[in-house]
Amino acid sequence: MNQRLARCSTLCLALLMTPTFATQPHDATDDPHLWLEDVTGEQQLAWVRERNAESTQALTSGTAFPGLERRILSILDSKERIPAVTKIGDHYYNLWRDAANPKGLWRRTTLDEYRKAAPAWETVIDVDALAKAEQENWVWHGATVLEPEDRQCLVSLSRGGADADVVREFDLDTKAFVNGGFSLPEAKSRVAWRGRDGLFVATDFGPGSLTTSGYPRTVREWTRGTPLHDAAVVFEGRSDDMGVGAYRDLTPGFERDFISRQITFWTNEFFLRREGKLVPVDKPADANASVHREWLLIELRSPWTVDGTTYPAGALLAADFEAFLAGSRTMHVLFAPTDRTSLVAWVGTRNHVLLTTLDNVRSRVEVLTFAEGAWRREPLAGVPEFGTASVTPVDEIESDEYWLVTSSPLEPSTLTIGSAATPAKAPEKLKQTPAFFDASGMKVEQHEAVSQDGTRIPYFQIGRADLPADGSTPTLLYGYGGFEIPLVPGYNPVSGVAWLERGHVYVIANIRGGGEFGPRWHQAALKEKRHRAYEDFAAVAEDLIARKVTSPDHLGIMGGSNGGLLMGNMLTMRPDLFGAIVCQVPLLDMRRFNKLLAGASWMGEYGDPDKPDEWAFLRGFSPYHTVAPEREYPPILITTSTRDDRVHPGHARKMTARLMEFGKPVLYYENIEGGHGGAADNKQKAFMDALGWTFLDRELTN
Repeated sequence: MNQRLARCSTLCLALLMTPTFATQPHDATDDPHLWLEDVTGEQQLAWVRERNAESTQALTSGTAFPGLERRILSILDSKERIPAVTKIGDHYYNLWRDAANPKGLWRRTTLDEYRKAAPAWETVIDVDALAKAEQENWVWHGATVLEPEDRQCLVSLSRGGADADVVREFDLDTKAFVNGGFSLPEAKSRVAWRGRDGLFVATDFGPGSLTTSGYPRTVREWTRGTPLHDAAVVFEGRSDDMGVGAYRDLTPGFERDFISRQITFWTNEFFLRREGKLVPVDKPADANASVHREWLLIELRSPWTVDGTTYPAGALLAADFEAFLAGSRTMHVLFAPTDRTSLVAWVGTRNHVLLTTLDNVRSRVEVLTFAEGAWRREPLAGVPEFGTASVTPVDEIESDEYWLVTSSPLEPSTLTIGSAATPAKAPEKLKQTPAFFDASGMKVEQHEAVSQDGTRIPYFQIGRADLPADGSTPTLLYGYGGFEIPLVPGYNPVSGVAWLERGHVYVIANIRGGGEFGPRWHQAALKEKRHRAYEDFAAVAEDLIARKVTSPDHLGIMGGSNGGLLMGNMLTMRPDLFGAIVCQVPLLDMRRFNKLLAGASWMGEYGDPDKPDEWAFLRGFSPYHTVAPEREYPPILITTSTRDDRVHPGHARKMTARLMEFGKPVLYYENIEGGHGGAADNKQKAFMDALGWTFLDRELTN
């Protein structure tokens, strides 16, 4: 990187934060690279292959790449990984991928077997064999089971990893697809069991049946043995909604039908369907409602005043469901946030609710029990003081048992099983991931940077304990900052072997836009306030430099999807701070994002570029429009997938073409498969990961 940029004065840095607009087109008609939005056109794919060849030649021709790729693949394929399981009936099911089964085996075992170091597994579906027999590149998308019978399920399979999939009925007893059973063609469907002979189906029924976001806008009830197109409409949303869906609560004694209308990404309506009529659940439009047995649970994203009591944004409330429908507004506060705490998730067991929260971005889990008119809460044993924890019910209908997975950046994941009925009792250890990289001499630290408006921004730093304070250490700063998604510091063996083992530093930034401190942290960077997320990320980078952990020549950044948009804006807003950027499956053209694939569903997050007043701020964080020919930029690697049907690959293609047009240092690689995750199997993921880490090593360690 040019040393001159690293020595800019404070005034110069402030000016660099101001994007340049005048030289860039604002309309699609002015876009010379619009042709690259044709995803599968022959000319476009020829352009992709040419770029792929350039990147492959630049990054894989050395001696380091093959060894790194093999080591990453060995981790992804390792038989020592924890096989995550889901209980169905008396069996525990797992989807397993390795070198011999790249597409995966859906298999099952018993709990007694699972407790063993080497369980005996029974194959239910061999996805590789199925793909070969049907000459399709199937990627497993999961199975939806009819409870409590636990025999029939709906298996979802994607071609090449796209969000769209096909759905087929499968019999777990015979281990075969049901001849003449329920079957849906490829679409972004939402399907749920109503009973053995009926489904709720939201899918593509032809012209007019999808929203502008590309999701279903009608819910239909489909009866076994009848044509899909004859399924009766039970709910219809608007074309400008995000989408609709329905499900039946199959909990014995609490069987109920529910309809959801997702108006925008952040607003929705929730209905009980009873005796053919829709009963709206009274709640704020931006709150999420769900049920667990007799309880209605409401997660607030803005303050809500009910009967003179105001409940804060970020709170979780519980009410007796039937009493609530009858008009009662007696609320129990299961969680109330503070400045540094937030709700991550709640799950139910048969008799309890388990809350996962963040306390200054550190995981905490509590068990809540309703007795004598009030909720009692107790901390769950086995949660580390410094690390992450994820808790899920083993079987929320029948038992109080839970799975608990814990880890930290330097401690491999551990799986335990326990009972919410005895929260103080340490759970039983079942499995532990081996140490895939040598963490000796390393430590995890939490620091804070101060953003431009004075807000304190926490970040985690993982690296050597005896780090030299001379700015010489290659450092990778990772960020996301959107959609109320928190980044927590867990065990990442790929970054361990590719980066940390080499004495480098890995940093996780908890910037606004994410969910680390609840809705307020997210809403602080919505729409016209988006610049706050970018100022936060730059502040963390500046703090790393000020603390002499690293320097601009040795500081790289990485992010994907919304994090890819973050990367694009760091390129155009603060090129002085970074020596290399890895930008994965990104949004980059904010003028047209709402017209590409699922983009319209994100206008609640970013804004509507078709409204002049909103385009006025959107163009300020549209990297495709703010990149300028006269400016110097650090090298960037942009990656995406042809099969990504969520974030259009045109974003990555066009940004690459523009940077090439301006003569800027850019490499590009587009995986022909992979969906929004960027890879369809472990081999592809190992290759894509190795590309990114090799690029960073090449640019930051010289």
